[in-house]
Amino acid sequence: MATLVAFFSAEGRTAKVAHALSRLTKAELFEIKPEVPYSSSDINWKNPLARCNKEKIGKKDVPLADKLESIDAYDTIYIGFPIWYYGAPNIIHTFVKDFDWADKKIYLFATSGGSEMNKTAERLLPFMKNASIAGEKLVKASEGVDGLKEWVKSNIS
Repeated sequence: MATLVAFFSAEGRTAKVAHALSRLTKAELFEIKPEVPYSSSDINWKNPLARCNKEKIGKKDVPLADKLESIDAYDTIYIGFPIWYYGAPNIIHTFVKDFDWADKKIYLFATSGGSEMNKTAERLLPFMKNASIAGEKLVKASEGVDGLKEWVKSNIS
C-alpha cells in the first residue's frame, strides 16, 4: 500500500508543507484545487462579502478542478489545508465526502496565521464516511521541516 498527501493551499504555505511531507514520507501528492481559483480578495476574511466567507457561512460545496478517482491504493493519507474559521475550508469538505475512509490512517495537517486547530477533526468527520483521524498537526511557520520529521516519526511508531 502507498501513502498520499492531499492538500489545498490558498497562498502557497500549505503547499510547501505538503511537498516537504511528501518527500519525508515518500508519498504521492494530490493538490486539491477549486474549479474557479481563489483570488486574494476571495480569501480576504476581513471582508464579509468575500468568497471564503460566503462559502463558510452558506455551508457551500466548492467544485473541484480535478477529482481524485479513488483512495483505494492508499493506506495512509495526510490531508492538509490552511485553517479558515478554526477549521478546514469547505473545499476540503467537498474533497473528502465522496470516499469511504474505512481502514485508512488519516492524518490532518494545517497552516495558520494564528488560529489553532481546535475542533477541526471533529468538524470534518461528519463529511468523511467511516473515518477516524489518527492524528493532526498545526504546522507553525517557525517550525520548519524538523517539526514535520518528528511528527511523521511519531505517526509510524
